[in-house]
Amino acid sequence: MKYHITKSVSNQDFPLLREKVITALKEEGFGVLTEIDIQATMKKKLDKDYLPFVILGACNPVFADKVLSIDPNMSALLPCNVSLRKLDSGEIEISAIDPIAAMSNLGNPAIEPLATEVRKKLENVVASVQ
Repeated sequence: MKYHITKSVSNQDFPLLREKVITALKEEGFGVLTEIDIQATMKKKLDKDYLPFVILGACNPVFADKVLSIDPNMSALLPCNVSLRKLDSGEIEISAIDPIAAMSNLGNPAIEPLATEVRKKLENVVASVQ
């Protein structure tokens, strides 16, 4: 099973596309709680050069509350990560975790409909960004 929802876009400015993704997340009820700049971190920690690459930790509080009410240990799988990564080709890849894949082995059927709803929202985010 594929564990991510991904697409690549071309002819986009990385910072502008990052803002478009954040806006699309907000439109689907997500807030960005964290942002990890992989490019800067790898340069600082390992002196390795990366193309622009960020991971956004996105949370939809309504769904987070529902999931945590069912199983507080689900906190280990939150927030939903959405990454933007510039490729050697110049395209920018947008990738979001697939919550169905991430939660498929938990054996808790009460989580499945929530994962399905969150997956649809993340699919909308990825699809909407041009």
